[in-house]
Amino acid sequence: MAKKRSSSPPILSRRDVLKIAGTTGTAVVFTELVTSGPLSSEAVRGIGAQTHPSNQAGEPHQWRMLIDLAKCIGCNYCVWACQAVNDVPDETMRWNVGFPDRTENGIDFYMTRPCMHCQEAPCVKVCPVGATWVREDGLVAMDYDRCIGCRYCEVACPYDARRFNWRTPESENALEPTWGEAEVERRPRGVVEKCTFCVHRIDRGLDQGLTPGVDREATPACVVACPVGARVFGDALDPESPVAKEIAEHTSFRLREDFGTEPKVHYVQPERKDA
Repeated sequence: MAKKRSSSPPILSRRDVLKIAGTTGTAVVFTELVTSGPLSSEAVRGIGAQTHPSNQAGEPHQWRMLIDLAKCIGCNYCVWACQAVNDVPDETMRWNVGFPDRTENGIDFYMTRPCMHCQEAPCVKVCPVGATWVREDGLVAMDYDRCIGCRYCEVACPYDARRFNWRTPESENALEPTWGEAEVERRPRGVVEKCTFCVHRIDRGLDQGLTPGVDREATPACVVACPVGARVFGDALDPESPVAKEIAEHTSFRLREDFGTEPKVHYVQPERKDA
């Protein structure tokens, strides 16, 4: 068994995490106002859960992702694979955002940020039509046919994970076929879209008896594309899954846990430079 990394003072300070999260006071205030108002009623919040299946396999799962910032080399393979497989041709619409950064302690690293798939998701709480909801397996799902494009969810998300589709998507995807083939339909103009953890792969894989996080065909494209194993995925309820083992072995953090959103993406901090 690999040795557990020794504990040390945090590499990422509170200020670093605030900057990485891309959060704004406006988004937080908006979320608090809307979720405490009439749109927070159980009737509105329950629309999605009452209308949509939450777990095709019928077995309990809790999908999580771990991103090791010490391993990530900033190659952008995860970004490009996501855009190809989910048919996101426009760079401004990227579901998986990546950027170089530096901690207050002088550690250079590359940050990538998909949807956090929060258990207590602000985007779900503000949606007036139940177009987004948390499945029983923890994934934050969307019904693009139900979405009315109000963009409440985009503003409420403290992680800047949602993108509004301003125009009809007609351009070719330059990242195909080099980084993958489109596996889902493009979203129409006037809806908000986001990272899904490649839910189509997960559900299809479970139906075929595959294991997400282990079998490539059932694993998110970003995880499969990573050449250095910086991304790990799996079922947190299975102690033998890749993600459960990584979370148990390494000290990790989640972005803005103080918001109470319970995000399902864990990060391993960059390594400290030698003195």
